[in-house]
Amino acid sequence: MVKQTGQQKPIAQNRKARHDYHIEDVVEAGLVLTGTEVKSLRQGRASLVDAFAAVRGNELWLQGMHIPEYKHGTWTNHEPRRTRKLLLHKDEMAKMVKAVEQQGVSLIPLSLYFKDGYAKVELATARGKKDYDKRHALAERQASREAQRALSDRTRRRD
Repeated sequence: MVKQTGQQKPIAQNRKARHDYHIEDVVEAGLVLTGTEVKSLRQGRASLVDAFAAVRGNELWLQGMHIPEYKHGTWTNHEPRRTRKLLLHKDEMAKMVKAVEQQGVSLIPLSLYFKDGYAKVELATARGKKDYDKRHALAERQASREAQRALSDRTRRRD
């Protein structure tokens, strides 16, 4: 069987992150996982809702990500919400650590996927949005949707 390169199989996405945060920089990171975690992910079972990355020493750790126990696992099954180590290059790690040291910057996972057989997480440096920013973004989205709808209705009437 030929190995396909560059293929991405999505597992989970954190849709609420783009609503709650201003995304500044995005990096792809690897994850250190156990066997039953990988099997559970291959079934498409994971949640990034409460997940965030934290700096401990010179390493980044992903906390709060929920990977449910593998149904056919034995006593070797994993703990669903354990902290998982993130794998990054040194320069990317230094850049992320420097960004986190700034006031109000968080490391938020945006998506979890398999790439070339390896589990990857898309990690972003983000600043929290205020409530009025969220309302403004929602109003802009609705206005552009209505304008697009009116434009499509107008072109449909001509035909």
